[in-house]
Amino acid sequence: MKVASVLIPLPVAEAFDYEVPADLALERGDQVSVPLGPRLIRGIVVEVRETTGSNRRLKPVAALVDDPRLPPRTVDFVEWAARWTLSPPGEMAAAALKGLRAPRPRPERRVRRIGEREPGRATPARTAVLAALAETSMTAADLTRVAGVSAGVIKGLVDEGVLETVEITAETAFAAPDPDHAPATLNPDQAAAADAIAAATARGGFEPFLLDGVTGSGKTEAYLEAVARTLRRDPAAQVLILLPEIALTQDLIARITARFGAAPAEWHSGVTPPRRRRVWEAVAAGTCPIVVGARSALFLPFPNLKLIIIDEEHDGSFKQEDGLVYHGRDLAVARARIEGATVVLASATPSLETLWNAHGGRYGWLKLAARHGAAVLPDIALLDLRQTPPDPQTWLSQPLREAIGETFARGEQTLLFLNRRGYAPVVLCRACGHRLTAPDTDSWLVEHRYTGRLVCHLTGFTMARPKACPSCGAVDSLVAVGPGVERVEEEVRALFPEARTAVFSSDTVPDAKSARALIQSMVAGEIDILVATQAAAKGHNFPNLTLVGVVDADLGLRGGDLRAAERTFQLLTQATGRAGRADRPGRALLQTWTPDHPVLQALAAGDRDGFVAAELAEREAASLPPYGRLAALILSGENAVAVETTAQALAQAIPNAERLEVYGPADAPLGLIRGRRRKRLLVRADRDVDLQGFLRAWLARVKVPGSVRLTVDVDPYSFL
Repeated sequence: MKVASVLIPLPVAEAFDYEVPADLALERGDQVSVPLGPRLIRGIVVEVRETTGSNRRLKPVAALVDDPRLPPRTVDFVEWAARWTLSPPGEMAAAALKGLRAPRPRPERRVRRIGEREPGRATPARTAVLAALAETSMTAADLTRVAGVSAGVIKGLVDEGVLETVEITAETAFAAPDPDHAPATLNPDQAAAADAIAAATARGGFEPFLLDGVTGSGKTEAYLEAVARTLRRDPAAQVLILLPEIALTQDLIARITARFGAAPAEWHSGVTPPRRRRVWEAVAAGTCPIVVGARSALFLPFPNLKLIIIDEEHDGSFKQEDGLVYHGRDLAVARARIEGATVVLASATPSLETLWNAHGGRYGWLKLAARHGAAVLPDIALLDLRQTPPDPQTWLSQPLREAIGETFARGEQTLLFLNRRGYAPVVLCRACGHRLTAPDTDSWLVEHRYTGRLVCHLTGFTMARPKACPSCGAVDSLVAVGPGVERVEEEVRALFPEARTAVFSSDTVPDAKSARALIQSMVAGEIDILVATQAAAKGHNFPNLTLVGVVDADLGLRGGDLRAAERTFQLLTQATGRAGRADRPGRALLQTWTPDHPVLQALAAGDRDGFVAAELAEREAASLPPYGRLAALILSGENAVAVETTAQALAQAIPNAERLEVYGPADAPLGLIRGRRRKRLLVRADRDVDLQGFLRAWLARVKVPGSVRLTVDVDPYSFL
């Protein structure tokens, strides 16, 4: 008999075997309905094989699902990603089928005219209906609104045979992009980069590139030209452009639409399920040439993927840490290898891992060393707060205040950057010193003055600001400590009441529509001073912005995160890079209490190479990424004893291995989240050690109880 191994989109460790009925022909990638307990569930066929029998009776496959088959290389990628991340392959299968969760849209009932037939009796209302349907069809509801008539008028024309009602199935194809619609004028560096990428896609096969360009150097124009050349040579080719945040998609979609005369498909959490299904089916059918999306777009069923572009490749948002744990950048490179495609990692501040690969010749290195056109990089200066501290209960020093005033007087724009949402990061009691935290969580509550509430940014818990301290009961004793963007904006409004100010954070622009509106207001010159978190620090082009003030340049340097210096350098480079992107020169002022810190000195000197060399030397000395590899095991559970017992059992079951160390178990820095106690173990291994093999052998020795959740994080980015 024939047996099909089927991946079930559930957190199961392996594919399940089912008997293939004699009248059913199945192939790898087919979607099938199979019995699981008392219900039928959709799954992906990963293997079909002949067998002479089995020592157990297999249930038969119930049916072949009437949905597109996943391309074999998509299935290869799903299985590889599960092995690499040590995730249940069923969860990876669920990611690949995510677009099919919504039902197919029902055919739309529309009204249209039948030939040139005229009604027996013409009235103004009937004439209006026929005029509205001159060259189109529309729903009856839209027709009544456009023509300004009642439904009875339309029904009468249908009954008379002048109009007819038809069902229109939603199209899955997207408009074909025109590579020659509006080509950009490239400088020599941009043209050379586009040439190299397009030549690689023409050759076929896996080729990775780092597109390394300073802020404002025109990386987007360069890679869009490469996309155009790829599509010109092969109109059936498919291109995936990955972005770290939804807020960046709208600007890029507008630029792609202007360049190619057709909008790309979008894939991210802000897209409605019916629309996601349409994109999924169009990708599978090969009728969707360009997709712009978040990291989950990696799991779409591309049959002819030729080019993957990872924009802002350094961004930590490509790392998914909830549920299915993976790094979108790393999986994108792997998918390109599996597909035999070209992959481009683009950034003004590449990650150390990517730079290390470029230095070693594993990635082609395409450099854009100057800003496009007449724009030049901004001058960066450090404001030593030890010499010019802000006034008590304020956050802007006198030199920064004066610079804002001068910029406003010239009719130019200012961006004040502080990567801290809300009004104040800590609320404490003056009477007893109690700091307010979320229930069953170690995270502090952040005050938001706009809403009058205290919010936990980790769990989403929110509550009204209490009148009395919940610890000691003292009334009116709670005070806000430290600044958030709302508090800085409050200070700006007091200093410059005539200026038009706004806040750009995930609280004030929670969705793509509101982000687009605020960005358009900034571009149109309707905002004088923008106070922003990292939501505005990357990817945006504000032509009239000439001053960037960093309120707290020391913020990201605190703590023991191995990537703290790298992240701070990247974020502040991106933030200061918003200034002077057009024909007016820009400058950036960084407020700091530690102006001698190597990161800030490198920023002020524009010495990225020096910073990278020093940081890589430190990593090499400690055999840390990219010279070594890391993996984290995170245990959590409501029963602290069970978590501790499991952690000790893991510690005692560590296999013997060379060139590898295990640290812990230890309490996580955030030891309590949503009532669950947390323990962590960290593994460091040399690069040539089979880290995944070690982890599998280790975890096979310990049975984790059902009350304890174990999360494996290969190449962790967060250590909380």
